[in-house]
Amino acid sequence: MSRIGNLPVPVPAAATVEVTDGVVRVSGPLGKLEQPFDPRLTVTVADGQVRVDRADDERETKALHGLTRNLIRNMVVGVTDGYTKSLQVVGVGYSAKLQGKTLSLQIGFCHPVAVEVPDDLTVPDPEVGSMLIVGVGAVACTTIRIKGIDKQRVGEFAAEIRRIKPPEPYKAKGIRYEGEEIRRKAGKAFAAQE
Repeated sequence: MSRIGNLPVPVPAAATVEVTDGVVRVSGPLGKLEQPFDPRLTVTVADGQVRVDRADDERETKALHGLTRNLIRNMVVGVTDGYTKSLQVVGVGYSAKLQGKTLSLQIGFCHPVAVEVPDDLTVPDPEVGSMLIVGVGAVACTTIRIKGIDKQRVGEFAAEIRRIKPPEPYKAKGIRYEGEEIRRKAGKAFAAQE
């Protein structure tokens, strides 16, 4: 029995959910999303709730049951509240600037790295100047906030930016998620004098 799949998804008054031809369509104040679902599942909307039921107890069907329920929940939250993922650019001389729909990153390479922001996501101007304690000192960091209604797209774009320069373990310079713990390594130690 799938514990997650059996939970109903509450639909707030600001959102509407429609199910037609194996596709769930959710619309709200922030936009519209749609998601196809497996024919072994049944999605019903009644009394301000969405319920997902399965046809059999096969292992794959059980997995799809919980997955589909969570995808619908993420769509409802996305069109009503939206999702935000924050990244921090940490390092001396590291910075980020938004130029139109292009995010320009100065992250230790000989040239700035330009990343196009997808049309369905928004990136406000990066916040510069917050201090972050790294090791024994404080380093200025730039915070990039990625906003959108599709949780998967927001997370994938944040991971794409982080992949350009992940934090290194010695000085913790690079691009990290806000609140991410970086495991630091000790540098080379001098040989003991005899």
